[in-house]
Amino acid sequence: MPVLVDAWAAWCGPCRMIAPIVEELARDMVGRARIAKLNVDENPQTASRFGLRSIPTLLVIKGGREVDRIVGAQPKQEIVRRLERALA
Repeated sequence: MPVLVDAWAAWCGPCRMIAPIVEELARDMVGRARIAKLNVDENPQTASRFGLRSIPTLLVIKGGREVDRIVGAQPKQEIVRRLERALA
């Protein structure tokens, strides 16, 4: 099952913009994908391990490896399209 990881920070305006989209996806994708949030300020080592340079960044992980990376605020349709690719 793919995992969508939302890398964010409380002070990040664009992160707050996509938060409702990520929450909707968590409800819509139950049983198809997992949705996780990663606060980069509270978890700098994990953020560094994934090479996160800017936020918001959405990582799509499947089979234990990153298969896609969405950087910046994107519309819901684009996020869904990229997540659906990982579900295929």
